[in-house]
Amino acid sequence: MSEQIGFHKGSLATLSKEREELLKIVKITEQLMEAHIKALKELGVDLEAEAKKAQEKDSTDLDKRVA
Repeated sequence: MSEQIGFHKGSLATLSKEREELLKIVKITEQLMEAHIKALKELGVDLEAEAKKAQEKDSTDLDKRVA
């Protein structure tokens, strides 16, 4: 029984460290995305308008597929 407890505790410790590393990767990815968004805004690109166009196109495409 203590062997199983040790196994599970070890697994949790490993998974906890893996989760911490994953969160670091997500934070770095978010920072990079924010930098690119900022650069695009400085270049005059309206990302909100482009997102709306893409969303409208997707819903139109979906309507065509359903019909």
